[in-house]
Amino acid sequence: VQLQASGGGLVQAGGSLRLSCAASGRTFDTYDMGWFRQAPGKEREFVAAISWSGGNTEYTDYVMGRFTISRDNGKNTVYLQMNSLKPEDTAIYYCAVNRNPFRLRPGTQRREYDYWGQGTQVTVSS
Repeated sequence: VQLQASGGGLVQAGGSLRLSCAASGRTFDTYDMGWFRQAPGKEREFVAAISWSGGNTEYTDYVMGRFTISRDNGKNTVYLQMNSLKPEDTAIYYCAVNRNPFRLRPGTQRREYDYWGQGTQVTVSS
């Protein structure tokens, strides 16, 4: 399984970025996909996840209403639209694929994901 994340960059507070994660090597449309992030000196944390069908999503509280996760199963790609960015959103963002197919709800725990992309840096200046 290979995950290729892209779309990170430097943006001013209040700005927007759209991250993409292209997947290969696993039947994409049967697995939840998640986004996590890791800031310097901190643990990797959950950001958002989307079910295999795209019908269910989960968000951590501090991105709710600002970030939107979506997927295009025809393109084997998951997206994270990030609006109203804050300096505290600065981190390396990782996409990941859940280890189990056809889950009822997308997973929010790191241990539920078994393949990870290389990460893309997001830096928000104040």
